[in-house]
Amino acid sequence: MKNFAVILAGCGIYDGTEIHEATLTLLAIKKLGAGYQCFAPDISQHHVINHLTGDEMNEKRNVLVEAARIARGDIKPLSDFNPKNFDALIFPGGFGVAKNLCTVVFDGFNASVNKEIEKAVKEMLKLKKPIGAMCIAPVLIAKIIGDVNVTVGKDEATAETIEKMGATHITANYDDVVIDDKHNVFTTPYYMEATDIVQVYEGAHNIVEAMLKVMG
Repeated sequence: MKNFAVILAGCGIYDGTEIHEATLTLLAIKKLGAGYQCFAPDISQHHVINHLTGDEMNEKRNVLVEAARIARGDIKPLSDFNPKNFDALIFPGGFGVAKNLCTVVFDGFNASVNKEIEKAVKEMLKLKKPIGAMCIAPVLIAKIIGDVNVTVGKDEATAETIEKMGATHITANYDDVVIDDKHNVFTTPYYMEATDIVQVYEGAHNIVEAMLKVMG
């Protein structure tokens, strides 16, 4: 059975991992006959957002602790990740990817990337194992790799940031999967284009299925 490492960035669209995207990614992995282990870096969130009002809250939270809510406690610190034990790496979206795992929201194409995240991606690249990224997460992959084909759907501002990182942005619909054969990278728009949870699941199924095909 193929095994995915699923990287989470907290819990909640505005300051962590988008919950629908994470859950439906996990569901797609299981329904397509594979397994998974969730990981997250043991770091502080950039900030905490009230998801009712959109306002910033005077709180401090930990990315790993918050991500454990999605994983029902079955999650490991990213420092424990061993690329030899997994067949693929995959990143659901949510603004936490661009706030906690890297700083794209604040610094654009000049963003910095969490060192553990960069190490995990580069190790999988070296082993030529597939890497998936959804929604806003392709900006993270573009920043790390540079010359790679990715998609965030039809968002022109984010596409421009990706291009400034040296990557190529491919316009795509919610259920499309853009594949970079050179780097074995798979991306799909999720909620960057999807309008409901059903469309998100279609994207999840398609990207996981495409990744499994190259694993053989």
